[in-house]
Amino acid sequence: MKPKLDHCVIHVSDWERSNAFYTRVLGAELIPRGAGFAYRFGATQLNCHGPGVDATPVARDPVRPGNSDLCFEWPGPIAEARAHLERCDVEVELGPVPRHGARGKGISVYFRDPDGSLMEFISYVSA
Repeated sequence: MKPKLDHCVIHVSDWERSNAFYTRVLGAELIPRGAGFAYRFGATQLNCHGPGVDATPVARDPVRPGNSDLCFEWPGPIAEARAHLERCDVEVELGPVPRHGARGKGISVYFRDPDGSLMEFISYVSA
């Protein structure tokens, strides 16, 4: 038996700003969790440390704003991902560039979330 990724954690400094970004740009389902939120993408979830959330004692060194690096698989050609980011007024930092992901060779574009964490869309679909 092999484990499967269930969730990982990011830090947000402003719930309203981050909730808007993750739902509008990444299509996340917003999940209220105590004083904060999580962002769900199908069977995978991003839990969030942020204002009002105490990550201790489990997180010895809580995630810091801008300290995450996440990649999301884009279901179509990477040109569509780039166009989506432009429509959302999100600056593309790098790409399209060839990369290797969980499914092998792909093409990626890089951008940042509102706290500066590095985000990546990778596409395994030919243009």
